Amino acid sequence: MRIRKVLVSQPKPTTEKSPYLDIAEQHGLKVEFRSFIKVEGVSAREFRQERINILDYTAVVFTSRTSIDHFFRMCNELRIAVPDTMKYFCVSEAIAFYLQKYIVYRKRKIFFGDKKVEDMTKVFQKHKTENFLIPLSDVHKENVPGLMEDLHLKYTKSVFYKTVSSDLAREGFDISEFDVMIFYTPAGIKSLFQNYPDFQQGETVIGAFGAATAVAAEEAGLRLDIKAPTEVAPSMTMALEQFVKLHNKK
Repeated sequence: MRIRKVLVSQPKPTTEKSPYLDIAEQHGLKVEFRSFIKVEGVSAREFRQERINILDYTAVVFTSRTSIDHFFRMCNELRIAVPDTMKYFCVSEAIAFYLQKYIVYRKRKIFFGDKKVEDMTKVFQKHKTENFLIPLSDVHKENVPGLMEDLHLKYTKSVFYKTVSSDLAREGFDISEFDVMIFYTPAGIKSLFQNYPDFQQGETVIGAFGAATAVAAEEAGLRLDIKAPTEVAPSMTMALEQFVKLHNKK
């Protein structure tokens, strides 16, 4: 079987620059992007069941732009006016700048790390007396809460949004026409079988990025043909290109 059509379970790039599109052009492939998961905000009613009062906290920790969107959405739905004294901690400068969408940036107390979560250590240590709130998804990494736990900080995690499966089958999306399907999250694997419970892999090539995604794929009974990151392929696009070169050559 020659590889001709690839499905990437991610949103379509907002620009024409993408390593996947470069591979498609170089090897005569057709690459289609389709997100298998989507984010939905929890309702104000669901949030109240957590018994969390946002105004009890003196600082908020944001791990993504999505967490910012849903924090301020919830404040709006609950008609909460966030005080000017609230401090904002972001894991990167890019996420911190996104706060400008909701607040007057230069007038608020905003702190951020460099690129890695560990870079927040010194920032947090300077504000040990704060009571931190961390808006998160129902499916999230424990790196930020873990760091705060190690630093013995007072914090609370709260679910502001959820990761759910997209309605691919209901929309009539046909996955049988693809030779390769690439997944980036365990939730994407879960969505595959929720949408297509009778899916049989057959000759379809499955690629998984990250150890957690690989485990989810194998536990679901899938045969993993492409894995990343590896020493020879640190990115999924590199792993895919290596596979296509070898397979189509044969």
